[in-house]
Amino acid sequence: MKTISLTIRHFVSILPLCLFMLLRNVIAQQYDVVLQGGRVIDPESNLDAIRNVGISGNTVRAITQQQQNARTVIDARGLIVAPGFIDLHSHGQNLENDRAHAMDGVTTSLDLEGGIVDVDSWYAAQAGKRLIHYGAAVSHVRARRILLGGAENGNRGGPPACPPECNAIQNAASDDQISQIQNLVSKGLERGAPAVGISIGYIPGASRWEILQTFRAAAAYHASLHPHIRYAGLKEPESVFTALEEVIADASVSGAPLHIAHIGGMALGGLPKALGIIADAQKHGIDITTECTAYSAGMGAIGSALFDPGWQEKLGISYGDLMWVATGERLTEDSFNRYRKTGGMVIAFAIPQPVLDACIVSPLTAIATDGLLEKGKGHPRASGTYSLVLGRYVRERKLLTWNEAIRKMTLMPAKRLEARVPMMRSKGRLRVGADADITVFDPEHVIDRSTFEEPGRYSEGIRFVLVEGQFVVRDGALQDGAPGQPIRAPIATQTK
Repeated sequence: MKTISLTIRHFVSILPLCLFMLLRNVIAQQYDVVLQGGRVIDPESNLDAIRNVGISGNTVRAITQQQQNARTVIDARGLIVAPGFIDLHSHGQNLENDRAHAMDGVTTSLDLEGGIVDVDSWYAAQAGKRLIHYGAAVSHVRARRILLGGAENGNRGGPPACPPECNAIQNAASDDQISQIQNLVSKGLERGAPAVGISIGYIPGASRWEILQTFRAAAAYHASLHPHIRYAGLKEPESVFTALEEVIADASVSGAPLHIAHIGGMALGGLPKALGIIADAQKHGIDITTECTAYSAGMGAIGSALFDPGWQEKLGISYGDLMWVATGERLTEDSFNRYRKTGGMVIAFAIPQPVLDACIVSPLTAIATDGLLEKGKGHPRASGTYSLVLGRYVRERKLLTWNEAIRKMTLMPAKRLEARVPMMRSKGRLRVGADADITVFDPEHVIDRSTFEEPGRYSEGIRFVLVEGQFVVRDGALQDGAPGQPIRAPIATQTK
């Protein structure tokens, strides 16, 4: 009896220790992935320290100095662990572009300058097919095409003499047509479009009243507008300053949030003054933000209003500064006129390097791609934007710190959308409870490899990318799967 009693007492005495060790093992094994020993940079809290990041499912569960165990442990020593990059301006919404984006550290790709009209159908068509998160604005231009041109898609890059498509570009809309356009925009917002795309510079027939009415439609749903503004360059009266005055006035009158697309490519030599206008508007309570692409050349449709007569003087370039995307050839007056008739895409080398540098470095600008690849053809910004900024502007030229660059790629774009799209409050940050959309890169080797001749080449130095806690890039190689989720505002809950 005495022996049995001692055995029971001994068991009771060690039971708490056994339970503690069992619980510790359970806790230690609760993570699916641990990123161990990396330099964690979170632009929201300004954390910049060596930490271990524990991930369960699609959520960050721990950021700690303590060692952690998991089913998968990644040695992140010597690497920077950052929130996944967010691109607010990506025209390439398919798997080809997703792959290039992922290899450049992007976990969310949104087409907010262009967009769609039938929001439900578009999102349904993407479901289960995307490598990274995706989304699209409701498009004012496409709505205009339906009402004035008779078709939603139109002829991308098509020639200027192209009825009925040109009716939607060159013609003024009646008050009744404007009302119908706004109804289509409003319907898209009711169905959860995250923003309104409005390419004013491509539709010279759109009156200022029509544009103001579009701002009012967006304001009713607290949705930001992402315009390609009406004019570029410094030639008055059709200057970047006139164009900025239009949209800033519309934002002020309507109360709608405003995000200016690719300000460097619009302002050109007037960039310091244009950024000053945006900064002053912010100081006076206008909800306005902007973005910068990372290349000294833009891309556009040769058949668009961008290349209507007078384009050389406005943009400060000539035929030889245009590259035909399909072949890589530089244009002449003869080839320009020939391609203008057939339609297609050209790259325009129009942005002086000092302007580009100032745009990227400005604290006002987020980083975006304005990218598009089609069967390997397009612009290198679709593949190399984020690695270019990290490798060349941070490591090589030291014009930005790691934290400043990462903020431009993550927190700034997330905050632009989060008031209307609550899910964005868990993106663009690296904190406990945030979504496990994470980019891990080698600060000594990250660099862009895409060129104007080979725009589809993937960046180097992006070692790991997680979307929803799943690897889409592992050890620098793309992974199979489709963890990308829709980025969408709440459906049918907004009130006018």
